[in-house]
Amino acid sequence: MRSYGQYCSVAKALDVIGDRWTLLIVRELLLQGPCRYTDLRGALPGIATNMLADRLRELEAAGLVRREEAEPPVATTLFHLTDAGADLSPIVTALGAWGVRYMAEPAENDEFRNHWFAFPASLFLHDREPEGPPIAIELRTTGRPAVIEVADGAVSTRLGTTPSPDLVLSGSPNLILGLLSARLSPDRAREAGLEIKGDAGVLERLTG
Repeated sequence: MRSYGQYCSVAKALDVIGDRWTLLIVRELLLQGPCRYTDLRGALPGIATNMLADRLRELEAAGLVRREEAEPPVATTLFHLTDAGADLSPIVTALGAWGVRYMAEPAENDEFRNHWFAFPASLFLHDREPEGPPIAIELRTTGRPAVIEVADGAVSTRLGTTPSPDLVLSGSPNLILGLLSARLSPDRAREAGLEIKGDAGVLERLTG
């Protein structure tokens, strides 16, 4: 781990988390919780296996990640964030909010994982009727579906399906995010190729 050699808290922080891939590993452990090495590899398209191993060792040495041997039947090593690692959550969230401006159009080779919907959902969606009935929105794009659940004023996202979604959005991540962020209206999103089934009006409670 290289150091900037500066007695400044910003420089000291970047000494620990400024290397390529480091904050994305933290992102995955924040979103998914404890992960196997293979889980992290699958969630970080483009990372070389030796790079991932190096970054995990560095995060462990810095006290941000710890490893634990899971009991049978899992019987594998799980990587957890420590309390210091979990303290990076508002920093990662703030970076996600700042980076939205660069997401209007994905690059041709950009990859996407559905659990990444959690960040934009927390940024764009807010329950303006906390006493209203629960809402479930199923998001279908490449890979396993994701579900946005709204209840008692809280908005959460998980992988999987739901038996009776109020709204199902099927299409590219860019179009789904455009609709959730209110950058696209339902009509414009449909025209662009997003399939919308159910009550698109529920979004008014969350984005209005």
